[in-house]
Amino acid sequence: MTGKTAPPATDPAPAAPKKEPAPTPKEEPAPAPAAEEPQPSPAPEHPPAAEQPTAPADEPAPVPTAEATPAPEGGAPAPPAEPQAPAPEPQPEKPKAEPPSSPLSLAVEEVSENSVTLTWKAPEQTGRSGLDGYVVEICKDGSTDWTAANKEPFLSTRYKIQDLGSGDKIHIRVKAVSASGASVPATLEQPVLIKEILQLPRIRMPRHLRQTYVRHVGDAVNMMIPFQGKPQPEVIWTKGGQPLDTSHINIRNTEKDTIFYIRKAQRSDSGKYELAVRINGAEDKATLDIRVIEPPGPPQNLKLVDVWGFNVALEWTPPVDNGNSEIKGYIVQKSDKKSGKWFTALERCTRTSCTISDLIIGNTYSFRVFAENACGLSEKAAVASGVAHIKKTKTAYQPEKIPQRDMMEPPKFTQPLTDRTTTRGYSTHLFCSVRGFPQPKIIWMKNQMEIREDPKYIAMIEQGVCSLEIRKPSPFDGGIYTCKAVNPLGEASVDCKLDVKVPQ
Repeated sequence: MTGKTAPPATDPAPAAPKKEPAPTPKEEPAPAPAAEEPQPSPAPEHPPAAEQPTAPADEPAPVPTAEATPAPEGGAPAPPAEPQAPAPEPQPEKPKAEPPSSPLSLAVEEVSENSVTLTWKAPEQTGRSGLDGYVVEICKDGSTDWTAANKEPFLSTRYKIQDLGSGDKIHIRVKAVSASGASVPATLEQPVLIKEILQLPRIRMPRHLRQTYVRHVGDAVNMMIPFQGKPQPEVIWTKGGQPLDTSHINIRNTEKDTIFYIRKAQRSDSGKYELAVRINGAEDKATLDIRVIEPPGPPQNLKLVDVWGFNVALEWTPPVDNGNSEIKGYIVQKSDKKSGKWFTALERCTRTSCTISDLIIGNTYSFRVFAENACGLSEKAAVASGVAHIKKTKTAYQPEKIPQRDMMEPPKFTQPLTDRTTTRGYSTHLFCSVRGFPQPKIIWMKNQMEIREDPKYIAMIEQGVCSLEIRKPSPFDGGIYTCKAVNPLGEASVDCKLDVKVPQ
């Protein structure tokens, strides 16, 4: 439809040679028949709209001749060539999934006359697609031809290779396989001799050697480590993957144990030693951690920070050499100028600063600090460059001025009397509390009559609490009782009613 509705755009064919700088001689007459078509005049008006898509897409000269040939057949202007779509840009290839990593801890579990049993651990990385399984490959000693021992990958981390020749030495490796490929193989370090092992090698590490074995510089190191295995296993000692220096370290092996001996230990003997007991590719390994320690160096930069009253503040820095052992603490000592003797002021100080107190006024003190580790105290101490002089301070005693307070107060009852009911023949008590200064005089009254010395009544006052005991009352003893308090500043009174009932 687009070709029929845009006849003016058919004339770009004759205009194309004007745009191209070097047309071939055979293609020059091609615009002539197109010029005889009706409406030749609009061609120069719209050349940009048609030339932009056609010129880059069809730059060679044969394109205009192909467009001009249909004109005499149909008697109508030829439709313009549609611009071609640009080629799609190549997309970057997706990164290929990485294959899994190598299996771990490949080892020989058992060897018989015609088979080998292997064990290993799964690889750390299995890839996005997951693990399909493992492939075990073998190669005879002296050959480079590796053959697969299993036909299909399997997921177990244990495999038994059968139908092997007795007396052969074979190299073994295991690959991890996934959809993205195979891993780098894990290979046994030594070839395996196909011969029955009566007893697999095993190291029986003593309990005290399973932890870090600590010795002092100059001490002897003598360790015996038993093992088992038949036939006679091969014993290999290494340190950091390198053989031991036999001029300094003596190793003696027997059928059942190996002895590790150093006559005089040095700091350089510290480290991790590897012991391997091997029989025809089957082996057992153990690691022995030895630490040789010595006393630490002295602390550094000991200085007096401040002196005030009976106190001194000290600061220092840890020693440069800790003796190959952790610093447990510091011991701070003081010495007064008069005696010249050193006394311990602080033990096992875990910080690098302290305050020494309870110093004697008028004395001059010097200070030193020792460092301590598991081997003991440092041979030398850090001594403070300055001295601390505890000066006498003149102080005048000034008693605290206590303001005078007027304690005078008229009597006042803080707890009044309460009405009571009692039974004839049963003693009863009346209580109230009063305060006042000077201490008020207490007067008890019955029915407004003062109770004087009467053995029936016992009146007491203690800490401001007033009490009146009525012994074996009778109905005649009932009535209104009053407690009256009097001092020079005034008086106060409280009342209560006592009712004595006769039992029926």
